[in-house]
Formats: sequence, structure tokens, C-alpha cells
Amino acid sequence: MNAQTGFETAKPIGAPTPADLTITVRDERFNRDATPKRWWAGEPFGTAWHNALSATFPRGEAFFIEAVKAHRPKDGDGADPKLTAEIRAFVKQEINHTREHIAFNRLAEDHGYDIKAIDKRVEELLALTKGRPAIANLAVTMALEHFTAMIAAEFLQNPKHFEISDPEVAAMWRWHAVEEIEHKGVAYDTWNHATRDWSAWRRWRVRNLVMLIVTGRFLKNRWIDTLMLLEQDGITGWKARWGLFKYLAVTPGVIRRLALPWLSYFKPGFHPWDHDDRALIGKYDGEFSDALMPAE
Repeated sequence: MNAQTGFETAKPIGAPTPADLTITVRDERFNRDATPKRWWAGEPFGTAWHNALSATFPRGEAFFIEAVKAHRPKDGDGADPKLTAEIRAFVKQEINHTREHIAFNRLAEDHGYDIKAIDKRVEELLALTKGRPAIANLAVTMALEHFTAMIAAEFLQNPKHFEISDPEVAAMWRWHAVEEIEHKGVAYDTWNHATRDWSAWRRWRVRNLVMLIVTGRFLKNRWIDTLMLLEQDGITGWKARWGLFKYLAVTPGVIRRLALPWLSYFKPGFHPWDHDDRALIGKYDGEFSDALMPAE
């Protein structure tokens, strides 16, 4: 942090991502032969919330990949080989996530859920990014990657999220969560590299304004999407809104529990790895070591 301005200064590329962090591609597959119940989460509100999230991932993660790849360090611009390797591993992980959520979304459709409206909304929102400066897409990706990392950590720390869920579906979400934590610094470090010539004030202002916009849209659209899926279960009106509010804000309360990690994003000098939660990754890898693949 700059002592005179109070705002963040440029950091070495990739810092403070742990120097000994290795992003590992875990090539796992789920829900191919499984037949989870319609309410696989054990109740309708958690099922609808997660189904709504999953419906956004195929297009959303393709957007993340392109936004990061557009700012890959090039030879001669002070690039850190470690960041270059982490971007490659990030892309591979996100491709696998897309594959698995496509398979999971088919299960939801097999149970009669119409999730095409959610996919269409994502498509329309992404269409608005066409012609926009590429750095803006990276800022959006960085903000959404912070969201996914926060949610991922909450999923792994709080067993209430999946305690009555279908085991195979829960395993998919935990696998996804581990890799979201593992690569949570990649978009941010890419941003640090891409904006290395910006002033500290400009960098801080832009990333925080984008986070505010992203937060509003994320919460609004996921609320709408989830209510739409609940309506397909015959749950409407105050019953749907109150039940979803309780799920998100009371128990297990995923949105309520994100408040402090979300606020940390606005701190001058923030970095996703200010909170080192690799213990959550290590616990998962200890249980599923057979799935590990080198990231190159």
C-alpha cells in the first residue's frame, strides 16, 4: 500500500499468490449413470438455487476463459512464467467444469426443469460485452471469480449445504469448489499484470465499481432464476420468496455468510490469497487422490 495515498500500489506479478501453489487439473466425471431425485438437495430451495447457478456456468465459464486468455502475458512484457502456467491450468479446470455442468444441467432437464430461459438471459448479458474493451471483461471475470471462490469456501467449510443431498451431486459441487479456490488468484494476478501501467487510484476505483455492479446483477438474476425454477415445482408467491430468503440468509445462509469475505474485496491492497484456505484443498485431495493429474 502506498503510505501517501492510502491506495494499493503495483505488486510483483502473481504476488501474493503462494509461491508453492500448484494448480492441479482433477479430471473427474459425475452424474453419468446416476439418477438423483428431482429435489436432489433434499428440499426444493437448495435444489433450485444450485440448479440456477449451474445453468449459468457453461456460458459463464467460457466467458471467463476468453477474458483471461485475452490478457495472457507475452514475451518481453515482464511476464512471470508461473502466471503463464497458472493461466493454462485455469483454462483446463474451467473447461472441465463446463463439461460437468452441461451433464448436470441435462439431469435437471430430464426431471422436467426448463432452464433454457436462464441460459438465454446469460447469453443476452454476455452479448452486451461485445465491442467493450477487453480489460472490462477481465474486471468482470475477476469480480465473479471472487464470488465463486467465496461460495466455494463456504460449501466446503459448512457441511449443512449438502448434508441431505444426493451424494454424487454433492461430490460434483465439492470438486468444483476445490478448484475454484485453487485458481482464485489467477484472474486477479492477470489483472495486476494487465493494469501494471495504471495508477493505483484508477486500478482500485475500477475493480471496486465493477464489483458493485456485478454484485447487484448476480444477486438479482440468481434470485429471479431460482424463483422461476421454484415456480416449476408449484412453489410461488410469498411461500417461494420467504423460503428462498430463509435458505440464503438464515440456514444454511450462504449469502449471509459471504458478507465479510465480500467486503474484503474493497480493501486497498486486497488479494484473493490474503486468506489462505488451501487446507480445504488438501482435505479434498487426501480423499480423492486418484483423480489428480499434473497441470503441466
